[in-house]
Amino acid sequence: MTKRRSKRHTPEQIVRKLRDAEAMLNAGKTIGEVCQQLGGSEPTYHRWQTQYGGMKAEEAKRLKELEQENGRLKRLLAEAELDKAMLKEIAEGNW
Repeated sequence: MTKRRSKRHTPEQIVRKLRDAEAMLNAGKTIGEVCQQLGGSEPTYHRWQTQYGGMKAEEAKRLKELEQENGRLKRLLAEAELDKAMLKEIAEGNW
């Protein structure tokens, strides 16, 4: 049994593929044909459309960077809260 490797597309690639898909749809192709030519599935196309539809490549790249920064900041906050709780517990002498 072979393991299927999932592809990760960059935001720029997604925006380009959505632009190509829009051109193909305007040329009269169906969503199924467009997805087959782009190498993805219909649910992937619709997810990309809702997430990146109408964006430019630079905007999509910036969105991805902001999402990564937000995740990093959330992890830092969680670690700080954990440290604070540990220090509070030590100060109370409950260890």
